[in-house]
Amino acid sequence: MDYKKAGVDIEAGYKSVELMKEHVKATMRPEVIGGLGGFAGAFDLSAIKNMEEPVLLSGTDGCGTKVKLAFVMDKHDTIGIDAVAMCVNDIACSGGEPLFFLDYIACGKNYPEKIATIVKGVAQGCLQSECALVGGETAEHPGLMPEDDYDLAGFAVGVVDKKDIIDGSNIKAGDVLVGIASSGVHSNGFSLVRKVFDITKESLETYYDELNGTLGETLLTPTRIYVKALKNIKKAGVQVKGCSHITGGGFYENVPRMLPDHALAVIRKDSYPIPPIFNLIQKNGQIEEQMMYNTFNMGLGMVIALDPADVDTAMKAIEAAGDHCYVVGHIEEGQKGVQLC
Repeated sequence: MDYKKAGVDIEAGYKSVELMKEHVKATMRPEVIGGLGGFAGAFDLSAIKNMEEPVLLSGTDGCGTKVKLAFVMDKHDTIGIDAVAMCVNDIACSGGEPLFFLDYIACGKNYPEKIATIVKGVAQGCLQSECALVGGETAEHPGLMPEDDYDLAGFAVGVVDKKDIIDGSNIKAGDVLVGIASSGVHSNGFSLVRKVFDITKESLETYYDELNGTLGETLLTPTRIYVKALKNIKKAGVQVKGCSHITGGGFYENVPRMLPDHALAVIRKDSYPIPPIFNLIQKNGQIEEQMMYNTFNMGLGMVIALDPADVDTAMKAIEAAGDHCYVVGHIEEGQKGVQLC
């Protein structure tokens, strides 16, 4: 008896690391010390001495049951972008710059090429958010997970000067809400999506005219990363008063998280285009509209609160980052919460 016969292939682990090295190397920043293979990732923080009061930020998340679609479609090169996005977008929400990311892949069996493909996606997400992939872990769990299954999660660390933290405390009536477009369903609500659609290879390969693509391609579209957009706004000299990453819980759970007491966010549902995938989900699942907005991002991945005088400058900065944005509402005096009209 040995470890391999027990279900854990150490040699496969070594091969995975070799195959992923080129992808990891592409994400390196000057502050990274050492390379892949150490017991800990090292990151030089000398640069933050230029900040008056540097504050470290952190975020951790996974991709949820979206990974099930990757299994069925046997497409694993974008799910890593989702894992990074879910973490770095949260850091950006607080006004921070993501510095580095680490991933964790649990699998039933280590197929080196598959693991390297997953990490390729992680590295792409790190490149999009300008953070370094400084380490990670791949763990085989024979007997606990089916051989072809895996789960992917990770965490990111970022930094912000204390004076630049976005906490929503100075949001007031009359402020304008700007929404930044999502790329689709992102990484939330897939437990409901999988109940609405028959998640088989055949159904995911079905072409829909309204989607201009297959169901699988549309659903597996990776989560949009908003780090560059938020950086551009800051570089333009605009203060973001509040920022909400629209994830699980949709508008009703996430928008109030950026609001102070006695601030009501009023959002007009017709102020921006809703991607066709959400209409398809609602129609096929016979889902009430409120539940849609309480589960999905409905086409807006971020909502930010701005002083009216800063709206034009901020929107130009967002568009310069390659994102689309819309004026979607405003702040009123009232009970803390969100009103969709």
